[in-house]
Amino acid sequence: MKLAVVGGGSTYTPELIDGFARLRDTLPVEELVLIDPATERLELIGALARRIFARQDHVGRVTTTTDLDAGVAGADAVLLQLRVGGQAARLQDETWPLECGCVGQETTGAGGLAKALRTVPVVLDIAERVRRASPDAWIIDFTNPVGIVTRALLRAGHKAVGLCNVAIGLQRKFAALLDLAPSDVHLDHVGLNHLTWELGVRRGGPDGEDLLPGLLAAHGEAVASDLRLPRAVLDRLGVVPSYYLRYFYSHDEVVRELGTKPSRAAEVAAMERELLALYADPALDEKPALLAKRGGAFYSEAAVDLAAALLGGGGTDVQVVNTHNNGTLPFLPDDAVIEVQARVRATGGSGPVPLPVPRLDPLFAGLVSHVTAYEDLALDAALRGGRERVFKALLAHPLIGQYDLAEGLTDRLLAHNKEHLPWA
Repeated sequence: MKLAVVGGGSTYTPELIDGFARLRDTLPVEELVLIDPATERLELIGALARRIFARQDHVGRVTTTTDLDAGVAGADAVLLQLRVGGQAARLQDETWPLECGCVGQETTGAGGLAKALRTVPVVLDIAERVRRASPDAWIIDFTNPVGIVTRALLRAGHKAVGLCNVAIGLQRKFAALLDLAPSDVHLDHVGLNHLTWELGVRRGGPDGEDLLPGLLAAHGEAVASDLRLPRAVLDRLGVVPSYYLRYFYSHDEVVRELGTKPSRAAEVAAMERELLALYADPALDEKPALLAKRGGAFYSEAAVDLAAALLGGGGTDVQVVNTHNNGTLPFLPDDAVIEVQARVRATGGSGPVPLPVPRLDPLFAGLVSHVTAYEDLALDAALRGGRERVFKALLAHPLIGQYDLAEGLTDRLLAHNKEHLPWA
């Protein structure tokens, strides 16, 4: 089995490597190719990856290349984890929206739109090259904004699935609080990428006992603290929202906070410099503890599980993924991309099939519909360009929605992204 990682020079890659090494019985990788144009970082990460494999007695080989076409040739699955513009672009995404009194965040709001505009054309070009080199390969997308990027890939006819770590992170948190094995915790996880709610926490599987009411009663303070929301909000909702819902439920409070502290991009950039120094140590043969602060907890386990299931290995049959709606949420079009539990191998390898989900309360369904409409316009702007399309996407976003705000944000978005948007 051959896997390729586009963006393999990321400081995050050792987390994936650790998962591939530890879970080799689930996903028996014979060759892992790390692909990245940043040669120096790529070689540093590649050397560490080989040491991690050796420490774990993994017999697979790790290779590195800057040649995308050669790297993906013959791959069974290609994992996308790229950041167009790097941390510098992320810093801009988190900064200029604040000038208009709007949240500055890399996947939500105006910053998220900027990331989508930069990213979708690049990902589609990569996917076309994957299709030519390895027409049967699955594309597993970690690249944010995952929902919009996955929708672009599926619309273009690619064998693609989107993956996020929010669900697996909550599953592990709830399992620890309930003193259960993670495999015994099934989430009624419903919504869009970075816009989801846990409607139920079930013991054993989709039809198991719902433990959510008891979980909130006994551990509501701990759960609320992790989400940085008041305990009363969870009690009133009766569900557990993704921590990204804080940008909606506490928007003005978040904007005030962001204006008084260093950006997350600045924190990550400093962390990356420290990680690269650690990675350069030839004695290091495991992922360092600092990497846990980088973000993306449990991504490696989710990635291994998904790739194994897609490729007919030992992965779990039911997993939370981003895939076509196809009637799952009846108020959305079939080609909308939703994030729900799906049976990954249900149809002989043709892709994930969403499980039936509980009815979504209008309180949540309204926001899902609203953001889906924004994502339609965002994808159109990413595919066709144009100032007016950018403006309409911003005007449609529930965190913006005002003419003057959308005008000001459009001007700033285009000014800060000219080098990445040929039409700007």
